[in-house]
Amino acid sequence: MTDERERILLATQAAATFKPDYMTNDKLEAATKGHGSLVIPVYCAANSLAEDVFCSAGSSDMELLSRMTLVDAAAGSLPLDMVMEKAIHQAMLAGAAPENAALIVATLAYFTGSCARSGVPLGNRKLGAIARMHAGAPRTSAIALTTGKFTHKIPAFPAYLAVYNELMDKKLTRVDGAVLPPFIAGGAIYGHSALGEDINIPELASNTARVGTEAIMKSMHGAGITAYPLWPALIGAAVALEMIHPDAALGEEFGTFGDVDTAYIAGKGARDAAKLPPKIHVRGTHEEYDTARVIGDFGLILKDIGGPSVIASMAFEEIFAGFEEAAMIGAGFSGGPVNPPLGHVCGDCMPAIRLLIKHRGDPYPVAEAITDYKMNSFIDPEMALCSLNTIARKAETVSRGSVSHACILASEDVRDRAIYRRAVTVYEMMKAGKSVEEAARALDEERKAAVESRGSAVLSGFTGHKISLKFTTIKPQGRRTDEFTKRYWAFDSHVSYDITIDGKPYLIENLAAKAVPEFALNEKARENPDMGTALFAGAVLTQELQYIGHTIINVTVPAAVATLLGEDAKIASKRAETGAYLTKAIPGARDRAFEVARLAKKIYTRLNQPVAT
Repeated sequence: MTDERERILLATQAAATFKPDYMTNDKLEAATKGHGSLVIPVYCAANSLAEDVFCSAGSSDMELLSRMTLVDAAAGSLPLDMVMEKAIHQAMLAGAAPENAALIVATLAYFTGSCARSGVPLGNRKLGAIARMHAGAPRTSAIALTTGKFTHKIPAFPAYLAVYNELMDKKLTRVDGAVLPPFIAGGAIYGHSALGEDINIPELASNTARVGTEAIMKSMHGAGITAYPLWPALIGAAVALEMIHPDAALGEEFGTFGDVDTAYIAGKGARDAAKLPPKIHVRGTHEEYDTARVIGDFGLILKDIGGPSVIASMAFEEIFAGFEEAAMIGAGFSGGPVNPPLGHVCGDCMPAIRLLIKHRGDPYPVAEAITDYKMNSFIDPEMALCSLNTIARKAETVSRGSVSHACILASEDVRDRAIYRRAVTVYEMMKAGKSVEEAARALDEERKAAVESRGSAVLSGFTGHKISLKFTTIKPQGRRTDEFTKRYWAFDSHVSYDITIDGKPYLIENLAAKAVPEFALNEKARENPDMGTALFAGAVLTQELQYIGHTIINVTVPAAVATLLGEDAKIASKRAETGAYLTKAIPGARDRAFEVARLAKKIYTRLNQPVAT
């Protein structure tokens, strides 16, 4: 009996992890070609940069880390040129279009240590332009920028409209160009003197960035979506820096000569308009970045980068999910607390790079730090590490490197434990006479209870209120009647729950189809200050359950174990999917489970054969 059990567990483990695609319902192979996601190109670019920064030759003169921060040089090319060209090539091989590869690599290079103004001064070549030129992307203006997709996306046009209306009305600076004598504007008497550096440039930088930022936020509200602040601030800064002198040194009241430039003032104006925190911190290293500096620097990068698409904007904000304040600043989803679909999971690349720099390229302490912050940042950290493992392993099928390697090291043991303990549970339940449906359902019920418990604690900490949430109904079709949404609940959920907020109980019925529309359109319960919190809490935990297509081991593991205990693989897979009523959120789990079950049977059969002598 013991031998049978251990062989079943081993065969199940080996089959479930045979390739990354067996772990998920998400369209993982498409991610390697850039179809709707740039997660793999981000990993490939990060791997390339990390390998060049920590050159495997081990020679100090080959290591590029100390030369990544070059600001200017009278040379035809810089070490940075070589590093970025290679990383861009890797991102494009993984499916990124040139303009998208340029944005990804410029962003990661910045966090590797490059200055936003790295380049040749005479040609005014900066980090964004270097990336765009090496990618072969066409030049355009910040008008081509767009926010990430927060249900909808907003292009930069409203920022331009608002800024140029104010500009023509002479509201952005006290200096009126109509009164200037000839030969003042355009030279050192203005640009490197009191009128420019002390008055006009800082006023124009701050006010333009503020007006542009506010316009994007108002437009997001007008489109019926929340104005998450990161992208409005970035666009506001980019529009400002496209217009004004981007490298001016400001007057002494702003700081020591050379310490504060136009980009910083624009970043500060955008930061304050978007109500971003003054400092942001990298996960794992806790390094502190000045938010105004980051926003201003990326305004410089974005004005030169070309015309990245919305999926590049989404990948960009996922890189920013590497900051501890990601949820507060409106960065990507991959920083938690909700586990997103795999197309978003690249928020560990920037922290991995910073950790590799801290630990001089040693992946083991890097992995330890990643595991630690993932364990503390997510409602379901086990699933977070499983999804990280899946995407990092998939990235390594395209391009290997120390970033993906560290991410795999960070998650491999947790993934293996997750599969092992599920296999043990299913084996013991089925040996006790339970069906595979019952076993799969038990795994989903266990996860739901964990999400309710840990999610309530996470939400309590985030909101400052004592929150306790229990689901009363989770089923498909909150409003539809077709056969497809009847089978897969994530496309039209009917979710109800009991929630207490600081001891006050509330029942939320049919969250997505009833409660949220009534709150938004009919002002139902808006007079109650708790109601927004109640809907927010339910939305967070519901989506944590809905997005489980990223990791489907509650279907594949029961199917494999049941097959090894004698059931037909196809029937076992169908029954396992039926039982795992929460994991059956989107299509595909049954087919994956069938493949895993067939492979498990093959492995188990071989394990039972004697070794040839």
